[in-house]
Amino acid sequence: MKFKYCRIQGKELAANTRTGKGIFSMLNQMVTNGVMDEEDIGLFKEIDSWFAEELPWPPQCKRQEKVICYFKMENAEMMMKMVNPLLWLLERYKHPYYVVYTNFPGEIVYEDEYQIVVKVDENVVIEDLQSNWSPED
Repeated sequence: MKFKYCRIQGKELAANTRTGKGIFSMLNQMVTNGVMDEEDIGLFKEIDSWFAEELPWPPQCKRQEKVICYFKMENAEMMMKMVNPLLWLLERYKHPYYVVYTNFPGEIVYEDEYQIVVKVDENVVIEDLQSNWSPED
């Protein structure tokens, strides 16, 4: 199966979106909390600067609206090369994360060559527990 979009997010939820924080938010928080050593902070800041120069900053993100971002897989080769050291940093400091691939991210409110920004769907559906379908012992 070929996926259109990819997002790297953590277990911790962002206050404004109630969804997993994105990779840059997680690493910024780690810097703020003094978790990383200076050399690793330098690596993160260098890569963060590269992204700031190469990718447009979506206006919805600047305004801290209830949105989340995904990379477009069709144009992600160079970005993923830059993301790999960030994943290494998360692993080095044992910070859990998930890589989410999807073709159905939600309502797109911004799009450029490399990324999309999606409105957070606040209509969460909670269903009753299904009956057990596992075999009886």
